[in-house]
Amino acid sequence: MTEEILEETALAPSELIELFKHRSATYGLLSRLYAKEVDDELHDTLWPIETGTDAGDTGNRLITTYLSGIWENTLTELAADYMRTFFGHGYSGHAAAYPFESVYSSEKRLLMQSARDEVLALYRAAGLSKQESWKEGEDHIALELEYLQILSDRTAEALCKGDTDTATSWVRAQYNFLDVHLDSWAPLLTAEVKKFAKTDFYRGLAFLTEGFLETDREVLEELLAED
Repeated sequence: MTEEILEETALAPSELIELFKHRSATYGLLSRLYAKEVDDELHDTLWPIETGTDAGDTGNRLITTYLSGIWENTLTELAADYMRTFFGHGYSGHAAAYPFESVYSSEKRLLMQSARDEVLALYRAAGLSKQESWKEGEDHIALELEYLQILSDRTAEALCKGDTDTATSWVRAQYNFLDVHLDSWAPLLTAEVKKFAKTDFYRGLAFLTEGFLETDREVLEELLAED
């Protein structure tokens, strides 16, 4: 018998819909920040991500403080720090905070390992395929975050239609993905981002990611908890 999890929550349907829309927007922003360098368009749309955690507060403070000191070469500085932080000066397995799950889940810190195959299978099962313009592995953190953004959107859409069974299945899928994949390696990545980043912007992004994922896991656990 299917548990009517989302029907039993204390949140009203409209509040649940807004919750998943907000989660989607946050996952979308984090995904974009990891996908490529900051540009003028993105810079103008950045906003604080409230997580209710010490890590999240630290991340917001670091990013806000950094952006308060904008100068004519800020975007150039951020682009250089992005490349240095996530790709270093060549791949050695330990020279940067490489943003791929395989690096952290394989013994020899190699790219394109079983983690990549596993997330690719999940993407395809959800009817998703990567854009031709994306040249990196499917286990890049930007794609894993975007996957959760898409599932959050689908949850909100199901709730708008009153389809709580479908919404519940998408919530379970998100929790399972966090549990098996993102939460198993994102803390390792963010620890290395703090190590390699030279700007408070990317150090702040590491803290912010930690804070949000911690809070989001708790949100999903609460929604899926049986009375």
